[in-house]
Amino acid sequence: MNVPAELKYTKDHEWISLDGDIATIGVTDFAQGELGDIVYVEVETEGETLAKEEVFGTVEAVKTVSDLFMPVSGEVIEFNTAIESAPESVNNDAYGEGWMIKVKMSDLSELDDLLSADQYKEILG
Repeated sequence: MNVPAELKYTKDHEWISLDGDIATIGVTDFAQGELGDIVYVEVETEGETLAKEEVFGTVEAVKTVSDLFMPVSGEVIEFNTAIESAPESVNNDAYGEGWMIKVKMSDLSELDDLLSADQYKEILG
């Protein structure tokens, strides 16, 4: 199981990479493995400001459809359009080419509520 130490995580199996106040968000290696083959990612919230825990999109896999939750509040400034035509990149490279959105964070203190790699590994067991 790949859990990069430099990222932050949520209990909903999303990862966050930070560059200043811009958060790049995707689903973890564990999440993509549980979902199975991802066939579609839908994000229609680009340009919207969402609160933490709000749904920003959905992931459709062969077995199921899952909501994607905002790990932090802020404005969705970019959607990774490459995953529209190649949703399998979420399975193949969850922490790289499979990223989903970029968010301009509105409250950096929310980072304190996220999990470290070690804390996330504990949840996974």
